[in-house]
Amino acid sequence: MECGAHRVLARSTATKREVVLKNGTEVFEAWENPPAPVYMQFYFFNLTNPQEMLDGERPAVVEIGPYTYREYRPMEEVIFQDNGTKVTAVNTKTYIFQPNMSWGPESDLIRTVNIPAITVMENFKNHTVLANLISAYMKSKAEGLFVTRTVGELLWGYEDGLLKAIKLFIHDLDDVFGLFYKSNASNDGEYVFFTGQQNYKDFARVDTWNGSSSLNWWTSDECNMINGTNGASFHPVITKDEMLYMFSSDLCRSLYALYEEDVTVKGIPGYRFIPPSTVFANLTVNPANAGFCVPTGNCLGSGLLNVSPCKNGAPIIMSSPHFYQADEKYVKDVFGMNPEKEQHETTIDINPLTGFILQAAKRLQVNVYVEKISTFSQTGNVRTVVFPVVYLNESVVIDDTSATKLKVIVVEHNVLVNIPFMLIGAGIILGIIFMFLICQKKPPESTAADEEPLLTS
Repeated sequence: MECGAHRVLARSTATKREVVLKNGTEVFEAWENPPAPVYMQFYFFNLTNPQEMLDGERPAVVEIGPYTYREYRPMEEVIFQDNGTKVTAVNTKTYIFQPNMSWGPESDLIRTVNIPAITVMENFKNHTVLANLISAYMKSKAEGLFVTRTVGELLWGYEDGLLKAIKLFIHDLDDVFGLFYKSNASNDGEYVFFTGQQNYKDFARVDTWNGSSSLNWWTSDECNMINGTNGASFHPVITKDEMLYMFSSDLCRSLYALYEEDVTVKGIPGYRFIPPSTVFANLTVNPANAGFCVPTGNCLGSGLLNVSPCKNGAPIIMSSPHFYQADEKYVKDVFGMNPEKEQHETTIDINPLTGFILQAAKRLQVNVYVEKISTFSQTGNVRTVVFPVVYLNESVVIDDTSATKLKVIVVEHNVLVNIPFMLIGAGIILGIIFMFLICQKKPPESTAADEEPLLTS
């Protein structure tokens, strides 16, 4: 029993020691160039009642998608430092359209809100003279609250007429707009990761991002913290009571996930972790989120995050798809919302021994804050609403080759874990058999010679 325990401890210790970012190892190669195929799917919300929305009715949308892209995300410009305890890298992401996995071509047209126009109107709404000039220009160019563009343009960028006109006066303004403009064949900045050499729990943990160990968009030190990994890797020997922290540059913040249930992926055991509703809860539910209210005290309902401070002032609000886990108000404000846990929840399935991701799905929705602005007639009598534009599903499943290798590690560990119990079980069975044989052994039968002689007279 004691020998078996030592073997189990040795296996766990070996795993902690082996799962380190070190040049030339399989762990490093998988981190540097992930073998499992990653897919990014986009689902757009096509507006079907633009005039009614301008007149004050609630918007009605129809979900269209997916538009699927294969995502390649190698770590580049990799440099080890501090005697191998840290590594610097940029995570370049490239998206290649997959027509056979998509609803239609990138040339499909989508009607949605005019995000560049809304951004301009929000920024100049309190400057009456400038607002009147911009509004007059928009009228002359038939620019309004809505726009119809192709999927490719909305995602990767198009030259916007209004932004181009304003650029004549604000020279450093970019006149190209796209939801993921400059995100293809690009990276989100330089990371410094811990390698896990000194502490296994520091494996792939972010030390700094773009030269800083904290953020500056939010109004509290806690909300500005950079915690955890970048969500692509986790430390080995994970327990069910852990909080797994991740930093997401898409969300401009750190978040955490909690254990939900045991799962099996391609025959490999795993733990499913999910971000709980408290991560995006209103400060009345989770006071720690007060720092995400920007400006200070300007708080949205649960399930939403105002990311305008890190999106160049654009009135962008992030949520889960279809406002899953958000206040019911946001679901009811838009006809066509149908939140479902299975379809719209972010999940991460991890092998607890190695920390390797078996399966994951990051699901986020991009929304725009829309309101009536008195200095811009283009907003009509529109009601205040958080309008859904698109949601994404970034997913991955462990590849077969990696799964085969991981199975060997898991089986070896399971054998070591179970040896003591197998020995105990074998001992008990042998003991039972021995007792059974003893009990079955009958005493010798008595003979006539052994019987007591009869009394004679």
